[in-house]
Amino acid sequence: HVQLVESGGGSVQAGGSLRLSCAASGYSYSSYCMGWFRQAPGKEREGVAVIWTGGGSTYYADSAKGRFTISGDNAKNTVVLQMDSLRPEDTSMYYCAAEDYCGGSWNLEQNYLYWGQGTQVTVST
Repeated sequence: HVQLVESGGGSVQAGGSLRLSCAASGYSYSSYCMGWFRQAPGKEREGVAVIWTGGGSTYYADSAKGRFTISGDNAKNTVVLQMDSLRPEDTSMYYCAAEDYCGGSWNLEQNYLYWGQGTQVTVST
């Protein structure tokens, strides 16, 4: 039974930084695709960034490139999203997600089987 446990998040002023962590347990494979989606009220859930834990390949949404960095710690089965230069439009509920592999459609919600409970990120002006 796969479980994803998120930590981090919170409130910050625009231009600030936050760090999200997601710890996975119960995964059958040693390598998997894991990362972050976000969903603001009234909007669809969108992919932010994911990483292939087996080789370190990373995938980013255009909105995250240059500001967010995703990294993995295989020893701890943990993935971290470092978010810098935060903007008010980054305000969302952020969800950790995992799937067996990262594909060309890494940013599609329906491609992920496992989800965390979500953590709120609020960026104020």
